[in-house]
Amino acid sequence: MYEFVSGKLTQKNPAFVVIETHGIGYMINISLNTFISIKDKESAKLFTHFVVREDAQILFGFAEESERELFRYLLTVSGVGASTARLILSSLTTEELFTAITQDDANVLQSVKGIGGKTAQRIVIDLKDKLTKAEIGFEKVGTIHNTLRDEALSGLLILGFNKTIASKAVNRILKSGSVDSVEDLIKEALKIL
Repeated sequence: MYEFVSGKLTQKNPAFVVIETHGIGYMINISLNTFISIKDKESAKLFTHFVVREDAQILFGFAEESERELFRYLLTVSGVGASTARLILSSLTTEELFTAITQDDANVLQSVKGIGGKTAQRIVIDLKDKLTKAEIGFEKVGTIHNTLRDEALSGLLILGFNKTIASKAVNRILKSGSVDSVEDLIKEALKIL
């Protein structure tokens, strides 16, 4: 219903903000990651998700579209509501969450307070294929390694490697931060593959 809300931040704390737009103050629930990215700003634009329940109508806001997209994917998992999804996105960055799900690492999800083993497994099982096919990837998540990643992945695909497997290898190497050229990235990926 609401794509985004932009305006002056009249109130902000780690749980919610109030954005004034044309004389109307919108109370928007946010994640801790969103709070960190807007805490020093006078005004902000938040991408929103509107939740209607029997007892409430709640706006959730996100500084990045990729965070909102992951929030919406989390809501599709049985047993994960809006509050739990926000808690997960407050505890993990979008990059950490995406990597944990696509690499079958339920332990990372279990590190979030209130997420048990069954819920963590359900999130991984339900979302792994969806996130891989959606190609949210690190381009949307906002990593600084876009060009390196794209060029190295292209090179590995030309060499005949599977896109998903090659992408996982490249992401793992970039996360370690040990390379600074496409050639080094491809060499390191070949060691893993």
